[in-house]
Amino acid sequence: MSDLDLVFRASRMITPDGEVSGCVGVRDGTIVDVAPSLDAPQVVQLADDEVLLPGLVDTHVHVNDPGRSDWEGFPTATRAAAAGGVTTLIDMPLNSIPPTTDLAALAQKRAAARGRVHVDVGFWGGAVPGNLGDLVGLHEAGVFGFKCFLLHSGVDEFGFLTPAELASVLELLHGVGALTIVHAEDPAVIDGAPPVSGRHYADFLASRPRAAENTAIETVIELARAAAARVHVLHLSSSDALPAVAAARRDGVAVTAETCPHYLTLRAEDVPDGATQFKCCPPIREAVNQDLLWQGLADGTIDCVVTDHSPSTVDLKRLDTGDFGAAWGGIAGLQLGLPAVWTSALSRGVALSDVVGWMSSATADLVGLRRKGRIAAGHDADLVVFAPEAQFLVDAAALHHRNPVSAYHGRSLTGVVRGTWLRGRRVSGGAPQGQLLVRGRT
Repeated sequence: MSDLDLVFRASRMITPDGEVSGCVGVRDGTIVDVAPSLDAPQVVQLADDEVLLPGLVDTHVHVNDPGRSDWEGFPTATRAAAAGGVTTLIDMPLNSIPPTTDLAALAQKRAAARGRVHVDVGFWGGAVPGNLGDLVGLHEAGVFGFKCFLLHSGVDEFGFLTPAELASVLELLHGVGALTIVHAEDPAVIDGAPPVSGRHYADFLASRPRAAENTAIETVIELARAAAARVHVLHLSSSDALPAVAAARRDGVAVTAETCPHYLTLRAEDVPDGATQFKCCPPIREAVNQDLLWQGLADGTIDCVVTDHSPSTVDLKRLDTGDFGAAWGGIAGLQLGLPAVWTSALSRGVALSDVVGWMSSATADLVGLRRKGRIAAGHDADLVVFAPEAQFLVDAAALHHRNPVSAYHGRSLTGVVRGTWLRGRRVSGGAPQGQLLVRGRT
């Protein structure tokens, strides 16, 4: 008799050794063996057109719960995550009320999530003016690191840091081994750019120039260099900044960077005027910039791909007026990240194993989740059955996101998630089975 509970059999699966065929054996929610042949009382036999993937780890998600759960919320966000092959997400410290900037707020966040999540969920802390004394306590309580902004965050309750304040944060967090993640746009550059109002996407793009990112990233690098601190650049959209990141790494600066599906798949040239569902900050840029982001992934300058799922209610997107100046900036893409990136990867000859690496193992490594992101013995049996050749037409109203707004609406995407398992149990959307994660204990 086998001592396994469950076996997945696949002619194709993505492992740390690349794409192979074989079986994955699961016991008590953990992968205990990957071998050519295994048996168990329960078997999941993948079809010939399916590939077994490790569950994706999305380290950049705005759930907005508590306080703005009409924008999203833990039940809808985690159902959408599972439908998109994401089995672990790390929730950003804003746009919830209160933001996760002290222990009391973290307790409220965990209370809002407990018993309501369909995938595993961890939490970022926030570094804002005046909360330097709260950071070590949050770190000891198990947040996965600290997010900060260098300009207005979009919500008044989450303030932004000056370079001097960021220097103090980096020095403190380096002392306890914590990660600082930075929304890097320079406020002075943006203040000097043309203000935006109206329906023209070109005007919005001009209001958030590449120089704002480039300048801010250079500032972050120099502050990290001075503090010998570890920093991570969020949602990099300007390819102009890639040489600075690469040079800093060669110099020994501990800097990593991410980009997002919308920067890799959507192009400024294709955004219609008035289509505020495409507004995000930093913005979706031109095709030539997109090509260089893909090159940055290929050469390792960009480490990972995350959704930066940042939803809002329909009215805040100002779809009625199409005013880019007034609309909320954020792309709701949690359910669609994998097929969006895979669709573009296919057209560029990029392997599925590379896409999975950027969205699963690299993100797990970023936040120190040792049991996530790989099909390997000792890892959680977080698994996804993916049909990489199947196609579908995106219907925003059919997504699990709370509000039916999507920059991908009406687009044909390739790659369908046909099933998601969390620690060996299929995620059905019924009773929530996700756990709340604590840094260092998972």
